[in-house]
Amino acid sequence: MKELSIGWVNVKRMIRERSNIFFVFIFPIALVLLIGIQFGSGFAPAIGVNQGDDGQLSDQVVAALEADDSVEVRQFVVREDLVTAVERGNVQAGVLLPAGMQTTTEAGEVLEIGLISRPDGTGTQLQSVIGAAISQVMTPVGAAQFAVAETDVDYSEALGVADELSEHVVPIDVSVTAVGEATFPESLGQFDLGASSQLVLFVFLTALAGSSALILTRQLGISRRMLSTPTPIRSIILGESLGRFGTALLQGLYIMVLTLIIFGVNWGDPIGAVLILTFLAAVGAGAGMLMGATFRNDQQASGIGVMVALGLAALGGAMFPLDLFSPTMQRVAHITPHAWALDGYAELVRRGGNVVDVLPELGVLAAYATGLLLLAAWRLRVAITER
Repeated sequence: MKELSIGWVNVKRMIRERSNIFFVFIFPIALVLLIGIQFGSGFAPAIGVNQGDDGQLSDQVVAALEADDSVEVRQFVVREDLVTAVERGNVQAGVLLPAGMQTTTEAGEVLEIGLISRPDGTGTQLQSVIGAAISQVMTPVGAAQFAVAETDVDYSEALGVADELSEHVVPIDVSVTAVGEATFPESLGQFDLGASSQLVLFVFLTALAGSSALILTRQLGISRRMLSTPTPIRSIILGESLGRFGTALLQGLYIMVLTLIIFGVNWGDPIGAVLILTFLAAVGAGAGMLMGATFRNDQQASGIGVMVALGLAALGGAMFPLDLFSPTMQRVAHITPHAWALDGYAELVRRGGNVVDVLPELGVLAAYATGLLLLAAWRLRVAITER
């Protein structure tokens, strides 16, 4: 019972720390929301359109763009407003339709349509979508201009014939078939990918940050005073381990439950998901204990802990999807427990696996946890008993 009491005191210390209310409970959920909004499924890039006038050709181009379900079309009355919207990223690309498009084409002159996009992002990729919509409208116009240039036919008559013929042209049917297993299946929810990565990142980060509390316990002599009572050193070490473990597990369960309720995040098989979290929390507890037993200064431990946690998270795929790493970097990433935990969640969420399918990942995490906890227990025993 003493071990549980020591562990519970450490968990209460974490909850009562005011700064932890934001960084442990609010910040992770906010990041899941932001990542889901920015990069989650269901994102339709926006194309802004500025019409110089309400001519027929101009309206047809807008209608052709609006007919594409993969993009969202937004109208801008003022050209400068469209340019500003592209610069700020409110729309991914802008189309400038000049005034007098009908008059220009009837005169056989070259028609210039402007495209605005940022050098980064999806703006340049939308050029093909915009070009297809313009081509759909302007192909009969080009045919009519050619007929007028080669014969004495009236432009309006030539355009009418071209429009009529274009209706009978059989379009090319393009069939796209996915071969193999999709990296990110369509069933993947908008917040599913970000939720698992943030869970892994923050559980490990919180566990490492807890090393400062262990250092303060040693500095204030609390550990030695406990040792002077009828409390064996193994109970102190186990209690401190339970405190780190309980803190990480509590935060992980909080993220799981809240993202499930608010965002409808799919965590896959609940038993498998909780087991991965449990072993990951044990790994974090071991790492936090080792740092707390090694460093003598809590500021030093906090700074190094944050850098180590963020570095391992970046290397292990908690900041950028592991599936998009090169094969070499994927192998390197698996020196971290983060990559194994994320592999487990990918198996549960994306491939519909169960607890049996994630046994290899659980085994690796268990090995990490066992090694770190044993090393941390030995180091803490030395730190407490040394004179």
